[in-house]
Amino acid sequence: MDWMFTLSGFIVGVIVGLTGVGGGSLMTPLLVLLFGIHPATAVGTDLLYAAITKAGGTVVHARKGHVDWRVTRLLASGSIPAAGLTIWALSFLPKQSAAVSQIISVSLGVALLLTAGAILFRRQLQQQALTHADDAAHNEWRAPLTVTVGALLGVLVSISSVGAGALGVAALFYLYPRLPTLRIIGSDVAHAVPLTLVAGLGHWLLGSVDWSLLGSLLLGSLPGIWLGSHASARVPDRFLRPALATMLLLIGGKLIAQ
Repeated sequence: MDWMFTLSGFIVGVIVGLTGVGGGSLMTPLLVLLFGIHPATAVGTDLLYAAITKAGGTVVHARKGHVDWRVTRLLASGSIPAAGLTIWALSFLPKQSAAVSQIISVSLGVALLLTAGAILFRRQLQQQALTHADDAAHNEWRAPLTVTVGALLGVLVSISSVGAGALGVAALFYLYPRLPTLRIIGSDVAHAVPLTLVAGLGHWLLGSVDWSLLGSLLLGSLPGIWLGSHASARVPDRFLRPALATMLLLIGGKLIAQ
């Protein structure tokens, strides 16, 4: 079965490289629905997988000056405490129980639906935000709203491992419409590293990380991301994103309904 995990990691890595959408949106539901991994183990393992893969991306973005560290700090000041509190709350639930499985599956389904919406309507959100970019109220509330967004992402990511990618980018596009796209993406990737690391280590303490599974996924995903990133310029974005959003809608609906 290890080679199947490696192959799955490679396929998800290629898609992430092509679209830029976080692996959690694909990897976690794949592990749950296709391989029958318990949702808690799938989430915990995927969080550490995301922390490792996005750390490399952060180094690249930082070297190119694509990270706005003030925005990253504001997000982290909300997300890190929220992640810690969420893991603490999960620690009171019976380990690997049906209740935990149900909570995580429904949360994962909702997160996937929100992610699909963020992919489909990202440009509309950005255009709407541009009309209010110079409003005094928009500028005054930008910092506390960024912290609040970080806190919401901290809860969602800790439960489902989904949200730090497409949802974080969509929120930043709305809050910072004049910030260049590359700096928004770089800042979001940089924020995802400490968030997924803290949440992943929390799940490890809860016994929800499979290290052998993590190694198999990384073995396939790292070359997959490299290949997908190099091929992204040759694949039309207008076809990729709607197809990906449709797939996430179907998967999210299945997880909520099961």
